[in-house]
Amino acid sequence: MTGDMPTQYDPKQTEDRIYSFWEKEGCFSSTPNPEKTPCTIVIPPPNVTGVLHMGHALNNTLQDIVIRFMRMRGREALWIPGTDHAGVATQAVVEKNLWNNERKTRHDIGREELLSRIWKWKEKHGDTIIEQLKKLGCSCDWSRTRFTMDKGLSKAVRTVFVTLYKKGLIYRGERLVNWSCGLQTALSNDELEYEEIDGGWWYIKYPVEGEAGRYVTIATTRPETMLGDTAVAVHPDDERYNDLAGKRVILPLLDRPIPVIADEYVKMDEGTGCLKVTPAHDFNDFEIGNRHNLERINILNKDGTLNENAGPYKGLDRFIARDKVVEDLKKLKLLENFEPMKHNVAHCYRTHQPIEPMLSKQWFVKMKPLVELARNAEKNKKVEFHPERWSKTFHQWLDSTPDWCISRQIWWGHRIPVWTCNACGREICELDDPLSCPSCGSNDLEQDPDVLDTWFSSQLWPFSTLGWPEKTPDLDYYYPTELLVTDRGIIALWVARMIMMGEYFMGKEPFRHVYIHGTILDKNGERMSKSKGNGIDPLVMIRGGTDIQGKSWDGFGADAVRFTLATMTTEGQDLRIWPERFEAGRNFTNKVWNAARFCLMKLDSGAGIAQILEPGDLAFEDKWILSRLARTIDKMTLEFESFKFCDAAHTIYDFTWNEFCAWYVELTKFRLRKEVSESEDARVARRVLVYVLDRVLRLLHPVGSFITEEIWGLLNKRAPKRELLGDLDNAPIEPPAIIRASWPQPLPEFVDNDTERSMQVAMEAIRAVRNVRSRTGLAPAKRIQAIITCENKDTYKIVEERLDLIKAMAAADIENVGVGLERPRQSAVEVCTQMTVFVPLLGIIDLDAERKKLESALEKALSILERSKKKLGNPNFTGKAPAEIVEKEHRILAEAEAEATKIKDNLKDLS
Repeated sequence: MTGDMPTQYDPKQTEDRIYSFWEKEGCFSSTPNPEKTPCTIVIPPPNVTGVLHMGHALNNTLQDIVIRFMRMRGREALWIPGTDHAGVATQAVVEKNLWNNERKTRHDIGREELLSRIWKWKEKHGDTIIEQLKKLGCSCDWSRTRFTMDKGLSKAVRTVFVTLYKKGLIYRGERLVNWSCGLQTALSNDELEYEEIDGGWWYIKYPVEGEAGRYVTIATTRPETMLGDTAVAVHPDDERYNDLAGKRVILPLLDRPIPVIADEYVKMDEGTGCLKVTPAHDFNDFEIGNRHNLERINILNKDGTLNENAGPYKGLDRFIARDKVVEDLKKLKLLENFEPMKHNVAHCYRTHQPIEPMLSKQWFVKMKPLVELARNAEKNKKVEFHPERWSKTFHQWLDSTPDWCISRQIWWGHRIPVWTCNACGREICELDDPLSCPSCGSNDLEQDPDVLDTWFSSQLWPFSTLGWPEKTPDLDYYYPTELLVTDRGIIALWVARMIMMGEYFMGKEPFRHVYIHGTILDKNGERMSKSKGNGIDPLVMIRGGTDIQGKSWDGFGADAVRFTLATMTTEGQDLRIWPERFEAGRNFTNKVWNAARFCLMKLDSGAGIAQILEPGDLAFEDKWILSRLARTIDKMTLEFESFKFCDAAHTIYDFTWNEFCAWYVELTKFRLRKEVSESEDARVARRVLVYVLDRVLRLLHPVGSFITEEIWGLLNKRAPKRELLGDLDNAPIEPPAIIRASWPQPLPEFVDNDTERSMQVAMEAIRAVRNVRSRTGLAPAKRIQAIITCENKDTYKIVEERLDLIKAMAAADIENVGVGLERPRQSAVEVCTQMTVFVPLLGIIDLDAERKKLESALEKALSILERSKKKLGNPNFTGKAPAEIVEKEHRILAEAEAEATKIKDNLKDLS
């Protein structure tokens, strides 16, 4: 018997054991195999500081589905894992610990000591997310785990920097950068987040020099920056200010004369038509300043306080200084007006504080030559986006990207490999650290203190992880990779740059396909975040525990989480997730388990399976399920190949639950009854049952990896050979692990349109009788009479042919079958597409008692209906009650309407 197969599937007792088996057997490992076509995926490296969140769970579930599918298709599948050093985030964690535990800053302990502590922290905590990914079932080749600061990848970073530097594509310049005062480092445009804040326009009067009583009014959203103004600009065609160009105005508060200049950038119809120009603190003003050779006056320190150029405001925080400047302008009667407004302001992605445009010497990558490489790769279909619409976002970024600021004023990361000779001033940038200056011979060399933007190393990930810059067998075999799975938020930050680097250094695209999935949202459509307290811990959903809201969960199992995420991944649309949604995945895994248990039980209790099977031995339902299986295999293969994860998950769900379990398994029960269990027909049923279960497990394995592996092992003990046709003695023994099994081959020989059509008609008749039972409260076991009147002779012929099947599955005696039959008195009716089914009720139920019961229920439903309509028709309720209460009332109304309609239909049946 099925003594070693529990009545219920328990993922907690299964998943760790199965995963250990996979690792022990080397099921995830890959080596170059010239006999196979490679399929490589590189994991988007999570931050070394990271812990698994739902975004990771979705992203890595989709990658694992693809890699398992490709592995089963016979590809040499390699999934490379790793983590990112995450410069800013990791240093921030260690600095915070340093301050909390020792009340010291990084400057107190010095660069080398801080880096030593970060490395120790990384060794202790850096693999946390790797271990969590294993709980999800990820089948990465863990022996190949990389880190963006390991020796090999550091060499790749150095090689790229030196190469681009020598080609003139990396340069150092004094330019405006996005400055994070909280992190005290520059940020690229792609590291900014825009948030709506309450602000406004301050209208400030600047006195015209030498013309008492005359003022020029400018409007600004950042009044404190006026302290760095070096001009006021007007449009050369603006007649209002024709006489002002060439004159000077007096900068309020600092009494500094500044020129009035004419520049076509000024918009005459915006604000007052006069523009304050602050070249050191505004990107547009910086360009105006370059055109007119204006002085650049920086008024900010790196921490966001004002410096000596701010005069009496020196030392004040920038926002306190803003209030003080406004207060002083009011006292001088130079604040003409204030208009409050909301506007979007760039914020630091880490500190969520407003960034400041600040003049700074930084390192930049010239993007224009590289952008064309990426544009051509997508244009020529060397890289394809899925869904295709994301290629538009890709091109929009390419069309607008400025040079990339790659230097960061922190210590953790790849230090910029440029030295300056203090004796002669020469810059030195080579693959090896210089010992002396090649120009003057001095050994007084100083390395640039900054480190590279984290994304500089991440952009090399597809080929640096395979051994580049060395010419390795792995690089030659596995590159370019097959697929990148990522979120839309880093198309610019990462995807585009990887394409540029792949094309520039490898001469090939880094991946052939880019799949952009949606963003995980909560039940209300909000992004999940720690601050909002609306996140869901995937490990709690998998293993159980207490969630962030303090609610306890038993856990749904990894397969339930994976399956649910797959079913919700629809063409890049965002996913609304809450814990109860994983119940559907758990219900499905339980259904699969129960179906497998039935199959194994029938193998144990009967006389085995048919040793030799020919097509002519197959029963009608065998032919039907094999035809449906053949179509399912074709459909799922195409869906996985085109990355339609939702469609593939629904396809296997529908076949397994609604066809295999709901119909075929139920039909085989008649053939496997104890009294006929040793018949040849029973043996045939078992062989087909086992074969279809085998194919269900294979099709489901990429998504439901653990449960399919567990059932596979149990099935192998009972039926190690599972070929459908022919002599089992000549059939191969199935692999010991499903992860090493092959994907089901197409079965065109089993596609049978006539059988499917015939079964469809029979199912319609059976459902009709079952619907009447449900509607009238008749017990499933109660034998009833039914009459079937068909729409045409073809349907009539099929019903006649399948009458025994219909009777058995509907638990009904079919009194009559025909075309155009009249409805008997006092009978329930079910109208279908191809037929109408009548079930006489006289003598089966007490019609009068049933009528009274229904009338009473109808009165109650109508009362609820009327009360709900009245409530929703009251503006005081719909306008003032909380949205969730109003929504609940709408549900009550809809349910009452449906219930009333159902009862009225039942009363008609009794008429």
